[in-house]
Amino acid sequence: KGAKRRALRRAADGTLLPPEDVMAEVAKEEQGGAYLGIGPWAGAEAQAKKKKKTEEGEGAEGEEGEGVAERKGRTEEEDFDQLVERKRSHLLPPRHNRNTAAAAASSTFHGDAERDYQGRSWTAPPPGLRPDEDGDHPAYLPKRCIQTWSGHNKVNRVKWAPRYGHLLLSAGMDGKAKIWDAYKDKKCMRSYEGHSLGVKDVDWVPEGTHFLTTSFDRFIRLWDVETGAATQTFTNRKMAYCVRVHPEETNNFLAACSDNKIVQYDLRTGDVVQEYNYHLEAVNSVCYVDGNRRFISTSDDKKVLVWEWGLPVPMKYISEPDMFSIQSTALHPSGGFWVGQSMNNEVVVYQAKDKFKQVGRKAFRGLVNAGYAINMSFSPNGKFLASGDGEGRLMFYDFRSTKGVKRFRAHDGASADEGVCMDAQWHPLEPSWVASCGWDGKIKLWD
Repeated sequence: KGAKRRALRRAADGTLLPPEDVMAEVAKEEQGGAYLGIGPWAGAEAQAKKKKKTEEGEGAEGEEGEGVAERKGRTEEEDFDQLVERKRSHLLPPRHNRNTAAAAASSTFHGDAERDYQGRSWTAPPPGLRPDEDGDHPAYLPKRCIQTWSGHNKVNRVKWAPRYGHLLLSAGMDGKAKIWDAYKDKKCMRSYEGHSLGVKDVDWVPEGTHFLTTSFDRFIRLWDVETGAATQTFTNRKMAYCVRVHPEETNNFLAACSDNKIVQYDLRTGDVVQEYNYHLEAVNSVCYVDGNRRFISTSDDKKVLVWEWGLPVPMKYISEPDMFSIQSTALHPSGGFWVGQSMNNEVVVYQAKDKFKQVGRKAFRGLVNAGYAINMSFSPNGKFLASGDGEGRLMFYDFRSTKGVKRFRAHDGASADEGVCMDAQWHPLEPSWVASCGWDGKIKLWD
């Protein structure tokens, strides 16, 4: 009542500012601790402080619908990683920041000598071994375990060396990869340490001189088999669940990542040369098909996509209401079919060329795979399919009839999780050799 009419003042951006005498009274009352933050200009000072912090790079979250300002001590890439993974962060390993570096790489040789009396390297195949390029030799079901190796706490993958299969590569949750001699010494020949967390997947370069490892520490590394040196390190700050080297363009490989993308790297430079981005959830596996001119990808979005090699747009989109997510895949030796571990406790079959459609109701049943990324393989002549199992069993199926023909209790553990058979790999030359691995920390050779 009877108060003087005060002149209105505005800031440069048009914001209405309180009169000078009101600000003076506010400052005076703040010093005495009597300011309660009420009145028409109550939020003016808070807004001013907020604006000042934002300008200094210490901004907090904006109002609903606005972006988040970059926080002090974090980069735009780190903020973007948090935004992308906000729904799955509890399922993923710790994110990278600007200071994250790969663990120091080291290697230990466990053999007697790296070269024999004739100067041949320990990685050379035995003299009498001859590769079978066509894989048309007969295959038989194994009957017993002839060798057991221990060296990991849990084993995720095993993979025979290309062509000869004289070496067996393993990936463990202890962050190590190991190579075992299956013919002569029958022991671990070299250990490769270069990851701070467990190794998820491995893959050989077709020449057999190098191999890739992908780990839960979000790094991918290329290793020299003979010397044990880590020759290249790759990362896009995402978790790569699967790595596959191209069989013909051996300087390129694909990584199936947690940010819904498949990333193509160049082994020589370490650069990303292509990104395949069409999935809606994390990509679980990739498999080269149709003469290596195309590849298929499976994801947690319960879809299967078919891609032309080098083109970032899918040529085929497979999605049905009754489909489940597929965690791992394998190509039939004939090249006409591929199989996938579906999370409804089945192994489903699809065409690997032409229409790429599912083969009727053909599926392999009787195994437990829900919740596990269990791997599998075919016998070289394509007659049998070998697969692991969530209950520690090693399963064998006839591919033509899809009937289970044999099973073993392969891996046991103190708990249910330790008794999981994670992989089963058929030897490329020996007609009845199958290697299996599990979370009990053991690798077994069956014959």
